Amino acid sequence: MIDLRSDTVTMPNAEMREAARDADVGDDVYRDDPTVNELERRAADLVGMESALYVPSGTMGNQIAVRVHTDRGQELLCDEQAHVVKWELGGIAQLSQLQVRTIDCGERCVPTPEQVRERYVEEDLHRPGTGLLTLENTHNSRGGVAVPKEHIDAAAEAAHDLGVPVHLDGARVFNAAVALDEDPESLVENVDSVMFCLSKGLGAPVGSILAGSEAYIDRARRTRKLLGGGMRQAGIIAAPGLLALENVDRLADDHENARTLAAGLDDLSGLSAPVPDSNIVVVDVAGAGLTANEFVDACVDEGVACGAFGETTVRLCTNWDVTAEDVDEALDRIGTAVDAVR
Repeated sequence: MIDLRSDTVTMPNAEMREAARDADVGDDVYRDDPTVNELERRAADLVGMESALYVPSGTMGNQIAVRVHTDRGQELLCDEQAHVVKWELGGIAQLSQLQVRTIDCGERCVPTPEQVRERYVEEDLHRPGTGLLTLENTHNSRGGVAVPKEHIDAAAEAAHDLGVPVHLDGARVFNAAVALDEDPESLVENVDSVMFCLSKGLGAPVGSILAGSEAYIDRARRTRKLLGGGMRQAGIIAAPGLLALENVDRLADDHENARTLAAGLDDLSGLSAPVPDSNIVVVDVAGAGLTANEFVDACVDEGVACGAFGETTVRLCTNWDVTAEDVDEALDRIGTAVDAVR
């Protein structure tokens, strides 16, 4: 099976497995795990933040970020397709008791300064006020779009002018940095906190990072404990994360493979796949007379795994376990699958 469902399906390589086996460990809740401490230091440095916190998942990182930035009942601003509202099980309401005010950001993926100002609510006797703006880069649901630095900065500046903090869901922010040829530190320099995943394109088996100011991460550490994320000898899983931080440059290979995949899909009769910014390819199968689920089932029958992304759209993600040769083979199999069900 050529697995293109997500970049979360990557397997740790032999070096990561060795690092896990040999890791120096301690009780992380007591701050005694030297491997976790090193991972947090290096991760913070990589994105230019004062401090960082190792968390089990990107969703936990985002939900901790939201809770720490806000007070109960406040409003959160985000794109209507944002991962924090679309794919995180209503955590904003369940865990932070916030109201969500969404913005249709369209192809821009983040709100314009005018949209931020328009949707902002000032606290008064009757209204709780806007407590947080969340942004996303790359933007998953909009096709892995790498959002330019100037758009991130403009939205953040508008929010800050209104006294509103900004969190960046940067699950794939290194994909954005590679796609835009930007330094990761520069790309996030105007947000107050950023979450990024080690377990997607960077290849670690588990874990994400939440980074921000030292005071902010101190509060986040308490919230992680509250949510059940206090870990013990976590160096075993943090050690592969340290190696994952060295894999940023190789993301360019995934992007090249994604462009090849998209071009091949677009050449198949009835399929439409725009050129991707990063490692996420979205193909519309309506022209082939198929639903997304029909297309996915046909591909699985031919040995290619992918995922429905809408009624007639399907997502395919390249990753470090998928070679250029795998992409060519996947295209041959998908062509066969489409011919078989049309």
